[in-house]
Amino acid sequence: MQPTKIIKVNQLNFNVFDEGSGAPIVLLHGFPDSLQVWRKLIPRLLAAGYRVIAYDQRGFGKTDAPRAVTAYRSREMVADLVGILQALQVTTKVRLIGHDWGANIGWAAAIAHPDLFVSYVTLGVGHPNAYAKAGGWEQLRKSWYAVSFLVPGLAEKLYSQHDWALFQKFTRYQPEAKQHWLPDLKRPGRLTAALNWYRANLNPYYWEKRSAPTSRIVQLPVLGLFGEQDPYLSYAQMRHSRRYAPQLTVTALIGAGHWLQLDNTEFIFQRIMTFYKNNG
Repeated sequence: MQPTKIIKVNQLNFNVFDEGSGAPIVLLHGFPDSLQVWRKLIPRLLAAGYRVIAYDQRGFGKTDAPRAVTAYRSREMVADLVGILQALQVTTKVRLIGHDWGANIGWAAAIAHPDLFVSYVTLGVGHPNAYAKAGGWEQLRKSWYAVSFLVPGLAEKLYSQHDWALFQKFTRYQPEAKQHWLPDLKRPGRLTAALNWYRANLNPYYWEKRSAPTSRIVQLPVLGLFGEQDPYLSYAQMRHSRRYAPQLTVTALIGAGHWLQLDNTEFIFQRIMTFYKNNG
């Protein structure tokens, strides 16, 4: 990957990758990643003629990590996305791709700012309404870890003790853990910052009282790519997202897991290119 740069948005310093001169694509990573999780996909997108923008989201990688739990509400991350597009002087509509928590932010951005985007590609995560209502028992079973993340102090201790044994088990001993995740998360305050994404958005204690959006239907063309063996997400929450995204097309990858952009790079790249060919 080419060098990144630091830009200031919403009083935070963001580590940003921005290369290429074609139509813009923005990549949103999730937990416990950084923009490095896109390192296999980015060269393919650049070679296809796109301008590729990826950044470490707040609390991750080389981007600042605010201390307050409320700083990690999803609306703050949506504001970061909008601010980064403005700071980079992106004036045309964007093709958006998100994974894990980044996919949640992608859905939220498509709901709040549909005028900014041409299309949306989500890796693994369905529309938030479908995730909440259609995941069923399978999703509850697969989300056990999220409950454990909500207890400040205890979660940090559980997942970091004994040389991060539980964290490595939780992430299925991904090679990514020792190469990228653990060096990042071992820095002071960074595991707490990462866990605060869950605490700010899943713990009712931190929820804000606000009126519901007038519509949560996403009218953009959406491609949902799902790993059939994803240990954290149910297929139901992706399939039922069609209720909230009428132009959603879903492709399930047999035998694939959670990190599709690392383990199934060429497959998802080809699916994304076909999707773009058919949707502008």
